[in-house]
This record gives sequence, structure tokens and C-alpha cells, in this order.
Amino acid sequence: MDLFEYQGKELFARAGVSVPEGRVATTPAEARAAAEELGGRVVVKAQVQVGGRGKAGGIKLSEGPDEAEAHAAAILGMDIKGHVVHRLWIEKASDIVAEYYASFTLDRAAKKHLAMVSARGGMDIEAVAAEDPDAVVGLHIDPVIGLTNWQASELVYRAGLDRGAARKAAAALRSLYGAFVSLDCDLVEVNPLILTGDGDIVALDAKVTLDSNAFFRHPDFEAFREAFTVDPIEALARERDLNFIKLDGSVGIVGNGAGLVMSTLDLVSLVGGKAANFLDVGGGAGEETMRNALEVLTHDPSVRSVLINIFGGITRCDQVTGGIIGAAGTLDLPWPLVVRLDGTNAEEARAMLAEVASDRIVPAATMREAAEKAVLLAAED
Repeated sequence: MDLFEYQGKELFARAGVSVPEGRVATTPAEARAAAEELGGRVVVKAQVQVGGRGKAGGIKLSEGPDEAEAHAAAILGMDIKGHVVHRLWIEKASDIVAEYYASFTLDRAAKKHLAMVSARGGMDIEAVAAEDPDAVVGLHIDPVIGLTNWQASELVYRAGLDRGAARKAAAALRSLYGAFVSLDCDLVEVNPLILTGDGDIVALDAKVTLDSNAFFRHPDFEAFREAFTVDPIEALARERDLNFIKLDGSVGIVGNGAGLVMSTLDLVSLVGGKAANFLDVGGGAGEETMRNALEVLTHDPSVRSVLINIFGGITRCDQVTGGIIGAAGTLDLPWPLVVRLDGTNAEEARAMLAEVASDRIVPAATMREAAEKAVLLAAED
């Protein structure tokens, strides 16, 4: 689960990471009041779960409460890469001497944690890495041992952080790593991690992704969900026990198994289309599950065709096909279905599809053929 910046900073503070003082605001008047409480000079920051806020105009320095209120009025309701701003973080302005970058994540291939640090924070780190790969220093961390003092110092030295701040920067890295581990995070990223005029190291940003599978160890984390604006289609899918993520394309995707669905998304992109969603019906999907999946997609007006890609292991292809045919007969499906099936009872399922094949139910022999047909139908519809 991706957190808002202010939520990440709340967790950082618990873990001993230094963060600027701030307040949440949902109206211009609340932003003004927060600025008054914080001493007047503040930064008004849009709270959205996406990068690029500054470039989009979602972060503004305010010299006083009047300006904070005006900036809040302009930022609230702003659309930043498809995310509408409903909350603001009003943060006391910091005295910035230098900006660094720091992150911790899991390198699954190496089966270790990965730290990345750079002295060139405050900008697009991907661009920095592309322009000057040596500017971003990486270090694998044994999760059993953790980040040691000497490793933290090595990161600071190799990344070229200010020598006078080396000790505090190393301590800050260890605190961030402690937060990463103790909070069961998939990602902790701070850009920028700043050096202040007083010589302190402060997390000026907080990008935190929590492992929702570990929430049983952190019952208080469920309260974070209350701040999220839940997509109504995703909420409906969750009610039906379906794994659904909304995307920005026009080809609806239904598959069984996360790996197969992701491969299908890649193939649709490869043949020139864009997926409208990720929808995994899971193993053992039967008629009711397929009907529920197609009903969920009817609520998404961006869908122009649907690609159903099923590999039957414990899932029986004939049951899936029965669900598809039943849904097509009882639901008002506004788009054509392209169906590719393989695995358990696939021959029986293909025979069932052949009997009802039409311009609305289109069988396909291979994944690529299915993707090409679905992309073409989405363009024609």
C-alpha cells in the first residue's frame, strides 16, 4: 500500500527519523490556520500517490498565511497525473544547504535489501542515474545482519555527501533502514533528504510503500486506508474477491494468475494497445467468478474490448467458458470478448466457444493472436 507523504512522515517520526513539523489541511482556511501555527513561512504540498508534484505546480513556498491560503485554493482539486488533490501537507519551511537522495527496497534477485544513495537529490533520480550512473551508489544489505555502521558510512563516503555531515547522514540512513525493516515496508524513498543550515539531516519527503501482507503485525496501519479515495470499480472488485487495478488503456484484461495477467498486459502493449486494467480471477475460477469479473468491467467506460486469457491448471477451461457464455447471455456487455484458453479441459471449452462464436465472442488460438484481435477491436469499437 502506497502512503501519502504525511503518513510516511508520521511513521518516520515514530522510527526516529527527523522530519519537518507540519499539518494536514483539506481547505484553504485550514491551510491558513496551519501556516499561522507553524510561524508563517511554510510549504504547501499536494498529497497524491504519484511523483512529479513540483513540476505540476503541486508544491508551493508561501511567505505567510495569506499566500498559503491562496496556494491551497489553487492546488486543491488539481489533477496531477490522474490523481485529484483532496489533501494538503502544510509544512514548516526548511533551511536547505544540500539535497541528497536515499532509498531502501528489496532486490528479489539477490535476496537482499538494497540501499541507494546519491548526493544529487531533489530531482528525477532516474534521469540522474541515466546521465551519470556513478552518481547513484548502491549497496546490498544482508537482512539478517542489517545495515551496519560501517556500511552506512561507506554509502555516505561513496555517494559524495558533504564530509561535515557524514556522521549525521550515516545515522539518518540507519534510522531510515530501521523504519524500512520495522514497519514491513516494500519501499522507503526520501527525495530529498536534506542537510539544513544547523547541520541536521532531515527527510523533506517520504515515499513509503507498506507490505499489506504484514498488516496483521501492525493493526494501526488499517487507519491509513481511511485517507484514500477508493476507486468505485476497485471497491466493487474487492467485494467480489477479485484482484483488480485500474489502468489507463482501452483493452480490458481478465486472466487467472498474476504472472499470466502481467504477461498479457505486456503482450497487449507489444502489439500496439494499452490495457485498461489488471484483473486476476485467481486459481480455480468458475462460472460465477467469470461473471463477476465481466460485470466489474462493465462499470469502466474506458473499456472498448476485453481479452480473456486463461490457462487451466486447477482452473477448468470448460467452467470458465460456461461463465463467459452465461455472462454474455444475461449481462449487457457493451464490448466484444476475445477468448484464449489452454490447459485443463481446453478442447471441450474450445468446442463450446465455437458454437457461440460471433463478432461479440471471438475465439483465439494463441496469446498473440488474442492480443492482436483485442487491440484491433478496441480501435474499431
